[in-house]
Amino acid sequence: MEQSKIDRINALARKARAESLTEAERAEQAALRREYIDAMRASLTAQLDSTYILHADGRKEKLKPKGD
Repeated sequence: MEQSKIDRINALARKARAESLTEAERAEQAALRREYIDAMRASLTAQLDSTYILHADGRKEKLKPKGD
């Protein structure tokens, strides 16, 4: 996510604390927040996909999803 979008999220949050947001600004804020959350989730998923468990005997085991 670009820094300009993060800055806009922060600007809308500051404005919401100081005064009320218009309906268009609330919709923009919700869309930007959803985009931010999706980007963070994708980043975490990619990091976990490349994570391995190193056992005491030297074996490496790929980290598996909890349900598997």
